[in-house]
Amino acid sequence: MKILYLTKYSRNGASSRLRSYQYFPILEANGHSVTVSPFFDEEYLSNLYSGKKIARLKFLKFYLNRFLTLFSIYKYNRIVIEKELFPYFFSWFEKILHWFKVKYIVDFDDAIFNHNYDYNRSKLMSFFFKNKIKNVMKYSGCVVAGNSYLAEKARESGARKIVILPTVINIDVYKVKDNYDNSKIIIGWIGSPSTFKYVVNIKSVLLKLLDLYHVELHIVGANQDLGLGSKVKYLKWTEDSEVALISNFDIGIMPLENTPWELGKCAYKLIQYMGCGLPVVASSVGMNKEVVDENINGFLVETEEQWFEKLSILIENNILRKEFGNKGRIKIESDYDIQKKHNVLLSILANES
Repeated sequence: MKILYLTKYSRNGASSRLRSYQYFPILEANGHSVTVSPFFDEEYLSNLYSGKKIARLKFLKFYLNRFLTLFSIYKYNRIVIEKELFPYFFSWFEKILHWFKVKYIVDFDDAIFNHNYDYNRSKLMSFFFKNKIKNVMKYSGCVVAGNSYLAEKARESGARKIVILPTVINIDVYKVKDNYDNSKIIIGWIGSPSTFKYVVNIKSVLLKLLDLYHVELHIVGANQDLGLGSKVKYLKWTEDSEVALISNFDIGIMPLENTPWELGKCAYKLIQYMGCGLPVVASSVGMNKEVVDENINGFLVETEEQWFEKLSILIENNILRKEFGNKGRIKIESDYDIQKKHNVLLSILANES
């Protein structure tokens, strides 16, 4: 089977890497031929993460390349679209595919309908695109949703077929932590500059912990200075180093805000932390509540007081850290390992004709 993946980013874009690229070796091992055509290129990602402006002509090139790629779709047996064909443009081309009986598969791992369109600060943008993702889902042959919230949105949109496929990891790559007795405790967070705002929201909690305990904070993937001094390390993310960096943590954190945008997130940070055998503390929002089993593999919190209380408990109790970490690893092995979930994708591709 020949499959065309129309991803949003190249491999270094987290959502594209996890929802698409990491499956390619498995698809190819099962006899499928995979072609990938990202909308944005590697230079765009680099500029985005470093805060550099992108030239308007560059954007025009991205749209033109995607448009030209659509003329080749009949060379393929399956078309998989990540989120949408053209960001911030009407769903005309998805509708055209529908008219021409192309039953494309569309994958969602976040609520872009809330973030980009429905709740956009521009009233004009909200007015013109309020039904855009609803139509993308409705015209598709199958919606692959990263969690139940996204699946429910697909149902409300009238999608004909919906399959939930959570974001997963290759558990074989994730080394389990073997030392829970460190005298200095490392609280860790991994993400991108765009999601670092959630860490900033609990800055006062982190400051108190750093003052009170023998603790260090590791930030992977963002370099905005929290102003908390030498006890904070800002570490560069690479795909090759991320697991080793996480394995150095003693506690993994995933703060979020409680808005419609966060309800679409797939708790990937928690899955990574728990894959390394870490105890976790996370905001009680969205899919975090599915991944974290309260008082079994971590804590769910809502207030700054709870953040401080639960992190303090884990800092002071190495036995509890080990117990939570081991149980978290077992859950990831069971529910969020690509070797256990890839058959879901193979089934979708086999049946969507």
